[in-house]
Amino acid sequence: MKSRRFTSMAVAASQNSADGKGWALSGFGAISLSLLLACGAATTAVAPASGAEDADAVAISAKASSDYVRHRLADGSFRPETFAFGKGGVFRGTEGGAKDMLDFIDVANTLARPLANRGYLPGKDPTTTKLLVLVYWGTTRTPENSTNSIAGQNLEAANNTALSANHPQQVHFNPNDSMAPQQMAFTATAGYAIRSPEQVDLDNAVTGALAASAAEDEQRRLLDAQNASLLGYDASLADTAQTRGTALEYRQRDLIDELEYRRYFVVLMAYDFQLLRKERKHKLLWETRFSVREKNNDFSKQLAGMAECSSRYFGQNSGKLIHSTLPEGHVEIGPFKTLASDQRN
Repeated sequence: MKSRRFTSMAVAASQNSADGKGWALSGFGAISLSLLLACGAATTAVAPASGAEDADAVAISAKASSDYVRHRLADGSFRPETFAFGKGGVFRGTEGGAKDMLDFIDVANTLARPLANRGYLPGKDPTTTKLLVLVYWGTTRTPENSTNSIAGQNLEAANNTALSANHPQQVHFNPNDSMAPQQMAFTATAGYAIRSPEQVDLDNAVTGALAASAAEDEQRRLLDAQNASLLGYDASLADTAQTRGTALEYRQRDLIDELEYRRYFVVLMAYDFQLLRKERKHKLLWETRFSVREKNNDFSKQLAGMAECSSRYFGQNSGKLIHSTLPEGHVEIGPFKTLASDQRN
């Protein structure tokens, strides 16, 4: 699969500074889909998912670099760190995408408050801003249900047709029959069965349908693996693979079932902003991935709740794939202003 690339657009998510001049950044290169997935795959093995997921549960996976440490103030709160948002990209799992998908500005606006609650504040000066937080969001692409897929239907139809027509003709053995199987000459069998040309064609159709179904299963496996990496399920799946053939195998099946429903997701990837600005080097300091099932949910309405229950893991290691119930009630998001670019060289 070719990498889909998005140009990073860093935008200051803050109010205007005292002199009324804000800043925006662009041109820090492109972050590819393969990099986004690779960063998720780099997570170390973790414990299985905690509990079965319901339709309103948010799946959360977070990790932080070993050299990223947040210091606390005397009151126990985190020392504030400044950041700038960056547009990583939007992924639409179906043709045309979800109708309730939000624009980057709307997503950044919604994420700003949960970040602020964890001590991540909008930077006003690009020379001192610590983090560039790239935001990826969208819906996953999922495989067809195996019983409803074209390959599955073709296999079932071919198999049923072949079975119903499987009436081989019984032919008596004649030692002088040059068309008889050679092994017949060494047995006491009085006859052998042959298939009609129609039956041979039907059996060949079953073989072809089996091959198509196997190819679809492989595509399904690859798509599940891609979604697992994107959403942060990969380490838990690897861990539960050890339960195969045991009474605990249902844990892996539950995770795969979650992946095979379309999911709304957000991925936050926080990079060392000063290293990126000065040396054009990408150093990932922390990432948080959270998602919820698309069915019966509306991304534009649920994003605030998703971010709220995931925010405790911003800049932290979740230690395992977490399932957290969406909070009830309405979350009010304050005004958001996009600042003009500083055109000075």
